[in-house]
Amino acid sequence: MSQLSTAFVRLHARLAPVPFVPEVRLHQADDAVGLWELTEGEFRSSQPPPFWAFAWAGGQALARYVTDHPELVAGRRVLDLAAGSGLVAIAAARAGATAVRAVEVDPLAVAAVAVNADANGVRVDADLADILDGDAGDAEVVLAGDVFYSQAMANRMLRFLLRATRAGARVLVGDPGRAFLPHDRFDELAVYQVPVPETLESVRVKRTTVWQLRAGRPGAAG
Repeated sequence: MSQLSTAFVRLHARLAPVPFVPEVRLHQADDAVGLWELTEGEFRSSQPPPFWAFAWAGGQALARYVTDHPELVAGRRVLDLAAGSGLVAIAAARAGATAVRAVEVDPLAVAAVAVNADANGVRVDADLADILDGDAGDAEVVLAGDVFYSQAMANRMLRFLLRATRAGARVLVGDPGRAFLPHDRFDELAVYQVPVPETLESVRVKRTTVWQLRAGRPGAAG
């Protein structure tokens, strides 16, 4: 994590409580469009818009569920995939997880996770990596917020998550009705009405579900 990336996060995102999980504070951007344009310059991200700067609906719902059900992660090793701001990872750490790893492919997101974890007084190991062709390591719980937003991402993500279940991990996903979530693979755990940035979602509230992935069958490719 470079000092430049850390400074950029602190400069362009304001520390504030998350609307649906006020127990957690994140550095969040006030101007979605302005920051998006800015990151297309020197700080270009391969994953526009800058996911690390906003509390997306899927992550908020998942963080709310973890906060309200700490027994899910307490005393366990947790992996937060496509962690963005680190909201879900921070919620898991606050709920008593023994170790939390947050993985992102955007260097600015990795910086944001570290900055946000520090602001909340918890430890999260932030990794810059694409691990979707691998496995979840020693994670006992795998969490992923708002990851089924494209067919290509959904295909890779589902295969990874199925491998995680076959290795014994419990897998939960937060999703606000994205088009590529394979509903037949999941069981519904909770439904929330989550406030979201209107500039990004075209609405102020999104109905968002927390799902649990059914265990993958041995040899299943997903």
